[in-house]
Amino acid sequence: MTHLKLHSLDKVAANIDAIAVLFPNAVTEVLRDGKTERAIDFDVLRQELSDSIVEGREERYQFTWPDKRKAVLAANAPITSTLRPVLADSVGKDGTPGGFDSENLYIEGDNLEVLKLLQETYLGKVKMIYIDPPYNTGNDFVYEDDFAQSAAEYLAGSGQYDEAGNRMVTNTESNGRFHTDWLNMIYPRLKLAKDLLSEDGAIFISLDDGEIDNLKKVCDEIFGADNYRNTILVRRRTKSLNSQFADSGLYSMNVGFEYIMVYAKSPLFLMNALRMKKENATTKGRWDVFWSNADRPTMRYELLGFTPTTGQWRNSREKAINAVENYEKYQANFEKDMTLEEYWEKTGISEFIRRIPNGTGKNGGVQHWVAPSNSMLRTSNWTDIEVSQIGKEIDLPFDNPKSKSLLMELIKLNSEKDILVLDFFSGSATTAHAVMQLNAEDGGHRKFILVQLPEKTDEKSEAFKAGYPNICEIGKERIRRAGKKILEEAGEAAALQDFGFRCLRLDSSNMEDVYYEPEKLGQQDLFSQVDNVKEGRTAEDLLFQVMLDMGIPLSSKISERDIAGKKVFDVGEGFLLACFDSAVTEEVVTEIAKQKPQYAVLRDSSMANDSVATNFEQIFASYSPETERKVL
Repeated sequence: MTHLKLHSLDKVAANIDAIAVLFPNAVTEVLRDGKTERAIDFDVLRQELSDSIVEGREERYQFTWPDKRKAVLAANAPITSTLRPVLADSVGKDGTPGGFDSENLYIEGDNLEVLKLLQETYLGKVKMIYIDPPYNTGNDFVYEDDFAQSAAEYLAGSGQYDEAGNRMVTNTESNGRFHTDWLNMIYPRLKLAKDLLSEDGAIFISLDDGEIDNLKKVCDEIFGADNYRNTILVRRRTKSLNSQFADSGLYSMNVGFEYIMVYAKSPLFLMNALRMKKENATTKGRWDVFWSNADRPTMRYELLGFTPTTGQWRNSREKAINAVENYEKYQANFEKDMTLEEYWEKTGISEFIRRIPNGTGKNGGVQHWVAPSNSMLRTSNWTDIEVSQIGKEIDLPFDNPKSKSLLMELIKLNSEKDILVLDFFSGSATTAHAVMQLNAEDGGHRKFILVQLPEKTDEKSEAFKAGYPNICEIGKERIRRAGKKILEEAGEAAALQDFGFRCLRLDSSNMEDVYYEPEKLGQQDLFSQVDNVKEGRTAEDLLFQVMLDMGIPLSSKISERDIAGKKVFDVGEGFLLACFDSAVTEEVVTEIAKQKPQYAVLRDSSMANDSVATNFEQIFASYSPETERKVL
């Protein structure tokens, strides 16, 4: 039986593990605060890398800024925070207020800490990340992770922070660290986000001109320049342009566009081909010849419907036009899922895709009938979509929320329909809205994790007057309203879809300091430290910290059962059984062991007496020796 560590993944320790695999001789031990710890002997490591190491002030290509090293440390340092469930704010899959069966997550808190807490559970499991971080316009807030000051020192002189002590400050252009503060904010978050991505996953980042160059350099460093895929251009709303021009006071052209930068985790990310509506669409097709000659792969000639050698194309063309013009009507009335290519095969039009024997080129040409179409393949120019537009369907007070249509198109770049989507700057929760809407339309089972700092709304704002004290309350309400509306419109077709979310809130650990540093407990404290759990923390709070520590998905099915008067949580249908009640008897331990769970967790102080504690291991050895037993 072992104790749970109850802190986030230690990235430094993980990095040392990785180095130890390649260079075990570079791993040593040092004495710190009376404890022996592993460390890297950099002299040995330099020797191993002597052909490539860069020393001192030797000139080299690099991208740096003040406090960059501390930003790296900020990403690697473990924390003891936890996520506490907020049942009252949650919504069930079917839209029931207070329901807690949804597989979607809405997390309130500083996303740097939340990303650290998600490392153990969601490492390599997120297929798509979308974020809309602060643009650093000089007026917006950025998360200021001040590396030099203590939290108390910072809060004493800071501009804004929420009830949980999350630090925020206005980053004005007059600030001498204008770009530095933004880079220190974004770097550790992207570094942590990369580890959450699956190998075939990708991240999409919205931004304007202000920091786009710096973002490209940061992403090249974190994700690798070879994994840069695209920068998508989207159109700003006319209203935004007018207000921007009026506020700037500058006689210059307004910027009518914003950008979405796309980076893959690895070459395994395959971007799905999307089509967009095409203006001036034709109702008739054409004959094309695609040359297969290797040295002229893009040459294409449009032909006029006949061939001087056989005279067959004109009749074939008429037959093809007739078949294609009936495609939409046929698909709408009979087989809605039939592709155009399948329809060609069914109607015999596929015979009009054939090789031309006398075509120019090494291998001849290929004749192909191109059907009339009202769409075309998307490029990186998405100016047909406005970047921010909420429409009339969800009336909530939020400035410039991202367009649902934009997010739906981005999500469709993934061909799979059961992916996990993460947005850790969720704002008005457009990503959640887009996921639910797309699932309802194509029968997908995509899930979302949203993270948002509970930034206070201005007391003079419409949002505050409408009863929304912070942005999180707006985001949660949007998901509730959007889910209800989509469910009503979809009806029975969406009966098995998930229109809810589990609400979780970042907080300090459920455990007292003595849990992490028992050696500092003096004899005079023995009688005051009867319990190592903080006052006011519930069994549900403890359960979720255990799930985080053990890497169990926070969306797992959770049920409760009564065993001899004690509440036992069943997570993942028998994967984890946990009991945090006091005075646990042998009967309870025996019944848990008989269920043969993968893991069993109890509190260290929960045993009814010494006899139960003594027999605990023997009971499991008898009934379920494979079960991993842990205590907190």
